[in-house]
Amino acid sequence: MKRITLFLISIPLIYITSGSRSGNIPASSAFSLRAVPAVVRINQIGYLPAGIKVAVWGGPGGVKEKEFRLIDASNGKTVYTGKVGKSFGAYGPFGESYRLDFSAFRTPGTYFIETATAKSPSFRIGNDVYKGAADFCLRYLRQQRCGFNPFLKDSCHTFDGYTLYGPMPDSTRMNAIGGWHDASDYLQYSTTSANTVYHLLAAYRDFPAVFGDQHAASGLSGANNTPDVVDEARWGLDWLMRMHPQSDWLFNQIADDRDHRGMRLPKLDSFYGRGYERPVYFCSGEPQVQGVKHKKMNRSTGVASTAGKFASAFALGHTLFRKTDAAYADSLLRKAHSAYRLGVEKPGVQQTASVMSPYIYAEDNWTDDMELAAAELYGVSRDMKFFRDGRQYAAMEPVTPWLGKDTANHYQWYPFVNPGHFELAKRTSGDARKELTQYLADGIEKVKRKAEKNAFYRGVPFIWCSNNLTTAFAIQCYWYGQLTANRQYAELAQANVDWLFGCNPWGTSMVYGLPANGDTPVDPHSAFTHIGKYPIDGGLVDGPVYGTIYGNLIGIRLAEEDEYAAFQSSLVVYHDDYGDYSTNEPTMDGTAVLIYLLALKENEGLTTEKATPRPAR
Repeated sequence: MKRITLFLISIPLIYITSGSRSGNIPASSAFSLRAVPAVVRINQIGYLPAGIKVAVWGGPGGVKEKEFRLIDASNGKTVYTGKVGKSFGAYGPFGESYRLDFSAFRTPGTYFIETATAKSPSFRIGNDVYKGAADFCLRYLRQQRCGFNPFLKDSCHTFDGYTLYGPMPDSTRMNAIGGWHDASDYLQYSTTSANTVYHLLAAYRDFPAVFGDQHAASGLSGANNTPDVVDEARWGLDWLMRMHPQSDWLFNQIADDRDHRGMRLPKLDSFYGRGYERPVYFCSGEPQVQGVKHKKMNRSTGVASTAGKFASAFALGHTLFRKTDAAYADSLLRKAHSAYRLGVEKPGVQQTASVMSPYIYAEDNWTDDMELAAAELYGVSRDMKFFRDGRQYAAMEPVTPWLGKDTANHYQWYPFVNPGHFELAKRTSGDARKELTQYLADGIEKVKRKAEKNAFYRGVPFIWCSNNLTTAFAIQCYWYGQLTANRQYAELAQANVDWLFGCNPWGTSMVYGLPANGDTPVDPHSAFTHIGKYPIDGGLVDGPVYGTIYGNLIGIRLAEEDEYAAFQSSLVVYHDDYGDYSTNEPTMDGTAVLIYLLALKENEGLTTEKATPRPAR
């Protein structure tokens, strides 16, 4: 199992046996009578010298802390002493909690934090703590490739596919080979793939200095004078072009939940009644099947939710490839315009289809997708029509609906961050910029009001894919700061980054293998690890869910003893166990958004390092 790094100082153990969803554990809970130790949780990747630096102390109720010490791990000397500040009281498994702020200390080195009752693992302070992290996570995307898979050095799903719901006869053969598998299953969705492509392209556009070139376009080892992130984005773009083969055709997904009949490595799936071909679902803009046994149809109303995502990815791809591959860039621009027209002609959502069960990606919003598409087309053309369209779409959904909410349906409001507000705002000034920037702030404030009530500054809901929401929210905070040069949300943004890498109740990173010597997932819900015994380096797992969600799930059986048993609660649960598909399954699109966030953080360190005067020798 994990490489557990837990330091404790002897204290009386107190059993928490009463409480409510506010964070304590009710007596009837499966998690009652758990002894919670005192711990100090930190960002295992480390901290930037000029950045926000906060750890969290959590422990039994009734235990009070007054101060903490930052200690140099090389010699055991105390280099900084701070007050713990106010008590935040109970949260999750903890009866008491504090924030330990040592932002004033900036000297690079390796340290640990100690209080009267607990000691943290060692961590680094340095401008290079995020170095290579974004490139590391690209490993997972290469492993997710469909068609030729460079990790396995083999091909899969080479018979895709046959059409459904299109204007052509059902079962018409088409070439839909390529792209990425969506998660630990082998379904492929245009929406998550387009969002993945967009964030990879945006990461390179915004932070080109952080990316290296160690792989060929095929994903195999070997430099090709193109950054690996660009190669990966182009792999996705090529597949999206196949899924938009002509101006009035758009396809939404490959395969369906018949895929879930069993875990296996990707090779040949014969679940769909036509040999090894898989179905390719057309964007019809009308309801499609949602579980035959349940006699349901999904609530599709149009195609704009998919078309807008295609258009923004194609338009940004045009911007980045026009100097290096003009013919390819021109093809992308033509498809950006045709996809955008489809979105305008057929507003509404295209939800995914399912056959065996009623569970789908039940996306309910689409104006954010069209806003981003309009913003990117405006960036290419400077045609004010696109700018006006973008502002109109923005006003229709000024705040991404999950922000401030406690719950949502699976992928109900997707993507989890709206880049359209940022992309439009940075390309304008005056009242328009203020209005769009305020939309970002309004969403942040909804989360901030919840976050300020607990020591982890946690305001993101614990629904499925909570780590994806956490990553997206951190980016929204940073975008606001870039537009305004205002750091009012800097601590909130950093708290969400810290959460992903260990400053959470379980003290674990949510990214497989990152950092290298940290406590990270090793037993995810993945056939690659469970069957093939292969590492899924860089994969961001779904993340914690409410105890109420976990308690109502069917078919979850932990394969091994829960090493985090003391830190589970009725509020929130996380398991590093193959049997927990709700919290420990990696996702392709979540990892791609994380790549943008990690590139941002690595670039922050590079920028600070260049701006810092070096002492004379």
